[in-house]
Amino acid sequence: MTRRKTENTKALDAFIAAKAEIDAMLERLAALSADHFETSPDEINWGHVGTLNHYRAKLREITDMAFREGEHAE
Repeated sequence: MTRRKTENTKALDAFIAAKAEIDAMLERLAALSADHFETSPDEINWGHVGTLNHYRAKLREITDMAFREGEHAE
């Protein structure tokens, strides 16, 4: 196997591993969201709102980078 092909194989393996980890995180987040972030309407307070807004901001940063939107727009 040539060096270039070996490097490509290593990069591909690392890419697939990173993608699998992202997919697992997204699946867990989707399940948590479906469960309303483990809260009930009677429990919601401003702390929950702040936490959810923090999660949203982090996800917005990621989606802006991925889709070249917001401050990452071309």
